[in-house]
Amino acid sequence: MTAMTKKAEEAKKSCFTLTVEDSVAVLSLDIPDEPVNTLSPAVGAELEEALRKIEQDAAVKAVVFSSGKKDNFVAGAKIDLISTFRTAEEATEGSRKAQEGFDHLEAFPKPVVAAIHGACLGGGLEWALACTYRIASDSPKTSLGVPEVQLGLIPGAGGTQRLPKLLGAQAALDLILTGKALKPKKALKLGLVDEVVPKPILVEVAKRRAAELAARTLRPERARGLGLRSVGKGKGLGEILKGLANKETWAELALEDNPIGRKILFDQARKQLLKKTRGKYPAPERALEVVKVGMEDGMRAGLAIESKAFGELAVSDVSKRLVEIFFATTALKKENGTSDPKVKPREVRKIGVLGGGLMGGGIAYVTAAQMGVPVRIKEKDDASAARALKHVHGLFDERVKRKSITWRERDAKMALVTVGNDTSGFKGCELVIEAVFEDLKLKQNIIRDIEKVVRQDCIFASNTSSLPITRLAEASSRPETVIGMHYFSPVNKMPLLEIIRHKGTADWVTATCVEVGRKQGKTVIVVNDGVGFYTSRILAPYMNEAGHLLAEGADIAELDRALVDFGFPVGPITLLDEVGIDVAAKVGKIMHEAFGERLSGPDHVEKLVADGRLGRKSKKGFYSYDGKKKGVDESVYALLPHGKDRVKLDRQEMAERCVIQFVNEAIRCLGEGVLRSPRDGDIGAVFGLGFPPFLGGPFRYADALGAAKLLERAEHFQKKHGKRFESPPLLVEVAKAGKRFHA
Repeated sequence: MTAMTKKAEEAKKSCFTLTVEDSVAVLSLDIPDEPVNTLSPAVGAELEEALRKIEQDAAVKAVVFSSGKKDNFVAGAKIDLISTFRTAEEATEGSRKAQEGFDHLEAFPKPVVAAIHGACLGGGLEWALACTYRIASDSPKTSLGVPEVQLGLIPGAGGTQRLPKLLGAQAALDLILTGKALKPKKALKLGLVDEVVPKPILVEVAKRRAAELAARTLRPERARGLGLRSVGKGKGLGEILKGLANKETWAELALEDNPIGRKILFDQARKQLLKKTRGKYPAPERALEVVKVGMEDGMRAGLAIESKAFGELAVSDVSKRLVEIFFATTALKKENGTSDPKVKPREVRKIGVLGGGLMGGGIAYVTAAQMGVPVRIKEKDDASAARALKHVHGLFDERVKRKSITWRERDAKMALVTVGNDTSGFKGCELVIEAVFEDLKLKQNIIRDIEKVVRQDCIFASNTSSLPITRLAEASSRPETVIGMHYFSPVNKMPLLEIIRHKGTADWVTATCVEVGRKQGKTVIVVNDGVGFYTSRILAPYMNEAGHLLAEGADIAELDRALVDFGFPVGPITLLDEVGIDVAAKVGKIMHEAFGERLSGPDHVEKLVADGRLGRKSKKGFYSYDGKKKGVDESVYALLPHGKDRVKLDRQEMAERCVIQFVNEAIRCLGEGVLRSPRDGDIGAVFGLGFPPFLGGPFRYADALGAAKLLERAEHFQKKHGKRFESPPLLVEVAKAGKRFHA
């Protein structure tokens, strides 16, 4: 390699491109061979070197930072780096170095403008915060936030200090504690960015503002939490005074700027926080503490405690589990759901949905809203068709109300949704998704009918939650195109899609449905066929055990609290009311027939259904739904063993019994080949059923507890309660070998 070739190769690998025009340097970040820009020590070192050169160049008066990626500014720090930290001290040092880099940027002697288009998250936003001025594109692809809390971390490069300084404590805490991202207009309103402009002119406007800042013709004046209120000398003072006259602004400043007010603010914030986290997620609590220190003792003290807290959190079990989930979902996005990575999905330009109820309407909504392709709904009559359309329209209206889309965008998306009471609109569909009542004969008849109308290569997917896809495929003249697509309710909010393939399902069919699910905004797992597949199957013994505990005399509210304290978002009895007691009874019967005594449920469920107690949908279940405040419907105890004389059961033991049933069934699914991997089992349980993310999923939980310990506890409960606690063969095998489920 010649010296010239070597130089060219080095330049090619550089992360930054520097151009200078009219005394403004444009420094563009574009990390080679990576889909998005992320921050790392290597990028930091290059940035320092580039800034050093710019500072020494007298011809350069100002700097603009931009991105060379299509729709990405900086997505944050490189997540892989977190896994390399072995000790809290190492992670703390990494945080300190990042802080120092952005401190240098903030103190840079020439004005620096961030031109933001696309994701500006985590370390990317911390980078922008250290700049003199921030301009964002008005693109829907632009978002700004600090999502570190979702990985069990806090911002570690000055974000916990610069955000409150810029926005005020309340707005800053709202971002830091939730990890949510803001769209450009909201970011402008809060003062996170100084301007929002169309993407085509973003860099040009940024260069102009940089020159104006250097010439001092632009002097931004910011009132904390009110955004930019002055562009140019002496302009905008009236706007600042108008903003400060706002009572809410004064209330916030009064709270933040005196010791008693700050105490009230942070005490209330902590109280609300613990209501949500129940002490299971330490990162939000540490963030609160770090922000408070910075406000009371100054930025230096705040940065010191920020790096220490970041270091301790980075090596915590909670962060490790959340990071593992992040990597698992990232890996899933790169797979096609088959054993052959070369299989390509076919293009889907139109989707048909059979049934426009809660599930069918939700599927139609995500198809139009996220995927952006036409969707045709079939309902039984005109009245049902009108209700289906109204349901989808209502979901779009919610987004308009939240200002996440405009009414024009709503109307454009709604135009993709059509509805009728026959199958005439299904002829051009590449995929038809059935979302009707859980009845095998009904679904088989639907397959026979729809195949007379659709093209030969049209995929038929069933949104069944328990019926084997193999049995459904028996009714098809082309069983290779039959597959399961199990959505979760409500479809517009629940992130998981469980795809079920039977032995004859073609690989291209699986790959196509996986791609459709991703475009609908879902996290997709693929499982093999069997009664209940994976998610319904592991939920059944969990719910059954809750039923057995009720039969033993457990208090309804106490039982629910036990599982919420464990980490589930809701307790099993609340979930039963939400799902529908009649639905649970039907699925339970299917499971009992397939798996025998091990999955036999308590007798009282049928009594509840006979009494008209179907749950929330009938406003009559375990809980009452007529009053303002939900509470246990005491009359339900008359239908349960022990009546109103409830027995005091140990809360921890109640939770353990339900969880062991859940985890053991997951292990059984892996051993029987229903699951492809422990990773998929963890993702399915966390995203579909609310298994506590801080525990990483049933297989991560089993590894943390130890297979031998899990086996010991299962055997303990088997002696007390019988066959339903029988351990799966794979658990016995892993325990005896002293192995783990995850390598």
